[in-house]
Amino acid sequence: MSDAVVPLSAVRGRSLWDDALRRLLRNRAATASLAVLGFLIVAAVFGPMLSPYAYDQVDKAGVWLPPLAEGRVMGTDALGRDLLVRLLTGLRVSLAIGLVATLVSLVIGVAWGAVAGYVGGKVDEAMMRVVDVLYSLPFIFFVILLTVTFGSNIVLIFVAIGAVEWLTMSRIVRGQTLTLKNKEFVEAARAAGLGRGGIILRHIVPNLLGPVVVYVTLTIPAVILAESFLSFLGLGVQPPMASLGTLIAGGAQDMELAPWLLIFPSLAMVATLMCFNFLGDGLRDAIDPKDR
Repeated sequence: MSDAVVPLSAVRGRSLWDDALRRLLRNRAATASLAVLGFLIVAAVFGPMLSPYAYDQVDKAGVWLPPLAEGRVMGTDALGRDLLVRLLTGLRVSLAIGLVATLVSLVIGVAWGAVAGYVGGKVDEAMMRVVDVLYSLPFIFFVILLTVTFGSNIVLIFVAIGAVEWLTMSRIVRGQTLTLKNKEFVEAARAAGLGRGGIILRHIVPNLLGPVVVYVTLTIPAVILAESFLSFLGLGVQPPMASLGTLIAGGAQDMELAPWLLIFPSLAMVATLMCFNFLGDGLRDAIDPKDR
């Protein structure tokens, strides 16, 4: 009897990322959060373009209209501006700040932690002492100091928040690098004559993607919350531009006369933060199910 020929595709094993994706898709909370986040992102990007109103369009004849009155789905504010388009614009700004500031912290934190962990010795000691010193400074105080010194604009908020959010990322990356630097594939690359920079870029950083991706999904809501706090204090996004923080601050002032101005932005904030946190938990369990 001749042996049956088994196709190569039938015996090819699944990669770790394929298994992680399968576990993530089985997590109902994570998949639902991903769907809701997708809807919010699409609405934030395209919603203001499709609205007949501009986010800063004033209508003195339509002040404080309640939801569903005169075609205003979420009503209007004290200047007659449409709350729906302002909410979508504010969500767009908050998401952009969260993504860009997290990207800034990702680049700085991964580079700092990978170099400190791989080089080691006095270099590691000096670099991590810098992290410890920056950790001793109150986070919000440091960001407020930067915004007061250099002025309040969106670009500065990106840089200011991202420039202090990298500290935890650097510690996570350093710890993972200390574990990876003595692995066999790193020893083989070192024996082959590959320099420190090449080893870090080609072998260390790619093997850090798991914990880094998880931490990124948890950093974005932290950044959005920090920006909202600054905007609530009047140090973040400046009028007439809107963010979730400025909308919540304005709604808190008028909550007795127009409670919908506080309710809708608060619900959008809660939904966004919860979705990112559920997605982060799902990614953590999917990438390393032993942590569950």
